[in-house]
Amino acid sequence: MNLIEKLAELVGFHTTYTNSFGEQVYAQDQARHSLLNAMGYDLSCEEKIANSITELEQTTWRNMLPPSHIAKFEADHHEIIISLASAEVTQLAFEITLESGEKISDSISLASLTLLESITFEDASFNKYHLPLPSLVQGYHQLTLQYGENSACCPLIYAPKTCYSPQEASKDKMWGYAAQLYSLTSEDNLGMGDFGDLAKLVEKSAKQNASAIGLNPLHPLYQNNPAHRSPYSPTSRCFLNTLYIDLKQVPNFLTCEAAQSRFNSEEIQNKIAYAKQTELIDYPAVADVKFEILELLFQDIDNLSPAEITEFNDFKANEGEDLIQLATFEALYEHFRKTDENAYGWPDWPVAFQTPDSAEVKAFQQTESSRVNYFCYVQWLAHRQLKSIANQAITSGMPIGLYLDLAVGCDGSGVDVWADKDVYVAGAAVGAPPDAMNTIGQDWGLTPINPVALQKQGYQPLVKALRSNMQYAGALRIDHILGLMRQYWVAPGMRADEGVYITFPLADILRIIALESRRNSCVVIGEDLGTVPEGFGEIMASAGLLSYKVLFFERWESGFFMRPELYPAQSMVTISTHDLPTLTGWWIGKDLEWRQKLSLYPNEEMGQNERDSRIIDRQLLIDALVDLNVIDISEAPTQAPAKMNRELSLSVQKYMAKAPSHIQLIPLEDALEIVEQVNIPGTIDEHPNWLQKLPVTIEEFDKTNSVNDLAHAMNQARPRPRS
Repeated sequence: MNLIEKLAELVGFHTTYTNSFGEQVYAQDQARHSLLNAMGYDLSCEEKIANSITELEQTTWRNMLPPSHIAKFEADHHEIIISLASAEVTQLAFEITLESGEKISDSISLASLTLLESITFEDASFNKYHLPLPSLVQGYHQLTLQYGENSACCPLIYAPKTCYSPQEASKDKMWGYAAQLYSLTSEDNLGMGDFGDLAKLVEKSAKQNASAIGLNPLHPLYQNNPAHRSPYSPTSRCFLNTLYIDLKQVPNFLTCEAAQSRFNSEEIQNKIAYAKQTELIDYPAVADVKFEILELLFQDIDNLSPAEITEFNDFKANEGEDLIQLATFEALYEHFRKTDENAYGWPDWPVAFQTPDSAEVKAFQQTESSRVNYFCYVQWLAHRQLKSIANQAITSGMPIGLYLDLAVGCDGSGVDVWADKDVYVAGAAVGAPPDAMNTIGQDWGLTPINPVALQKQGYQPLVKALRSNMQYAGALRIDHILGLMRQYWVAPGMRADEGVYITFPLADILRIIALESRRNSCVVIGEDLGTVPEGFGEIMASAGLLSYKVLFFERWESGFFMRPELYPAQSMVTISTHDLPTLTGWWIGKDLEWRQKLSLYPNEEMGQNERDSRIIDRQLLIDALVDLNVIDISEAPTQAPAKMNRELSLSVQKYMAKAPSHIQLIPLEDALEIVEQVNIPGTIDEHPNWLQKLPVTIEEFDKTNSVNDLAHAMNQARPRPRS
């Protein structure tokens, strides 16, 4: 093993992995070298590499405390491993600062501690001990040790084992819709779905006895660059996308004369008419109108009621420095794009502005305080509207209400990376290895988090992301949860199929998720699709997370569809996802047409094999439906040529409803029998990703035959009596 291999192994990089085809894949030296360099290791000579190895090997000895410590809340006894340099000191003092601010202090004799092991280096000797800890309340505390002249501290987190469960939300099996919020069409919106449309969808779905509304990630993108549209490539995983604000629900919309005059002007109404009639969403056109009116409403902020002004100020106080950093970033982003429209993030700014604590940034905050406050204001509006809808869902009788989606990471040019470079690995990207759905692998362009730095920060970047989303949600889907065990990193300048896996502290992370889940009474679903390590499902289940079961992937090796009663009860089931074909698209082979058109097959033989296999798969699906007696075979659609019909659409949902799983989600695209899928991974503009509008307005949603037939079928198959 060479020095680079040894260093990579100590950092947590895997030397090999088994791909979805059962093949062994070995990490390349070039990828290891590039990723270690991106993590900040000096690889310029063997001596420096050797020094890094020595430092990593000795770190648990030379540091008195670990980077952070997760205590199992349910345990009868608690203890932490500490390391102390050999000295004449006989007493150890410690202080625990509770999350509440209360302090617990004590001292203990070293002679009373259990000695675990010892070691001697050239310059010093060290001993490891078990230090007993008191039983504390669940939460985020701080432990400080004083040993002679030396002191150390680390986050001390008491966390439960399991997440809030669906049974705690409702004893009944539940169903709901999965919506791409931007795709909703209505009489009132400005050309893309907004929170006003979501409120209407909640109202209508609750009357249909639905338990949940699943949504795409609502994280902020770049307000000054609305063309950046992927909800899975956010600037931050905290806060909200302000393009979803419903203007008509802004408190002073009707009373602000300037806003009313401009909004009702012929020019603005023509812009709205244009944005509403486009076949695909024109995000810049929507943003042009919405943000112009929002600026006028902000200028009228003094005319808000005293209660509303207090609410805004309280929001800013509660969100604190994180909100100020987001608002400052948005103001800087806007500022620098005025001089260079291609300045798409902090790497394109002058060096002095590439860190949030520079004197230049502080001066900018002072001179542009009003603009910074504007970006705080629009976040407040988005927050109060989504919070209102979350409350509406619960009061309407939905046990889950909103089911939100947490993206796997952030865009490298965004505010989260700008504000905390120590925890991110700039230049690298999170992705996925080749599999049956994407044979060339995936590079998602999202900057990964350094797992060591994450621990040192007491997991706060993750805590903030969870908390920011769970405050609105009865359920949270964590995208690519496999990345919390091992994450696939693509090195700078290398292909997606040349990535390397790195280990993450999964056990600790699951405890953090469970703690936030219980604090927010929020069910957690782990999106566990793709190359799944053996035993991962059992690990998720023991932590109380729901598995994510998709019809298209639940197959035996023979190709037969798995009977739904064999699905785990601790799961959420659905036919498809935003990255997969709709049921209609799958049945008629639209996805295969796109893959052929976009050259996503490595060779023509594979494309032909998939087309041949789809013919067989259609019959296998019909056989499965017949086996469970959920389809009237006399009404089954034709297979050659393949045509979709209502009988197949409903029978597949009835089939999934026979699973013992707690939640069943139905994409609106399937409810409306749409052909085109939402997104094709690995493409940007080649396919209309994140651009498609639903063909039925929200006002007509509950009057649509396919929707009403579906709701009736679900209420018969998965009844949820009203109290």
